[in-house]
Amino acid sequence: MNPLGLFADWYNDWLMTDPREPSAMVLSTGDRNGIISSRMVLMKELNEKGFVFYTNYKSRKGRQLVSNSHAALLFWWESLGRQVRIEGTVEKVSREVSEQYFRSRPRESQISTWASDQSRVIPDRNYLDERFRYFYGKYSGMEIDLPPYWGGYLLVPDRFEFWTRGNYRLHDRILFTLERNRWKMKRLAP
Repeated sequence: MNPLGLFADWYNDWLMTDPREPSAMVLSTGDRNGIISSRMVLMKELNEKGFVFYTNYKSRKGRQLVSNSHAALLFWWESLGRQVRIEGTVEKVSREVSEQYFRSRPRESQISTWASDQSRVIPDRNYLDERFRYFYGKYSGMEIDLPPYWGGYLLVPDRFEFWTRGNYRLHDRILFTLERNRWKMKRLAP
């Protein structure tokens, strides 16, 4: 069984619940010293290779992924009593793919990528608002360029754990690991 297919089935079940932010996932990254950090991001594509998300390459997560390409995702679907944990390696998507996604975003979101030096200390909120107004004016009536420091990442999974809530805390846990290019399935005790 291919866990990407199972994930797609579970994700479609999740979409049927009409969630407010259906593609929200926790992304955990670590630096070369083993310092881990987690944050919510949005899955923008699920394909036969893995999970795509977009960010500023100079952000904390971007800098961590340069020094350590291993990362983890967590999807928590409380109303279904399910979670999926995914681990793997992350690589940048092509500039063309990033450009295509960037063009699909609302204009204000495109401008925000220029206005925000993500994860950098700023003096106050007014500074950010002023930068947004500056780039809004700069690109008035023009197509907005994709910043060179912004784009997509693909997490290529090598480990999945599917968890389903059970009675008396006897949860179901199914582990898939990629071994010699084949997925192996095991059941774990809760």
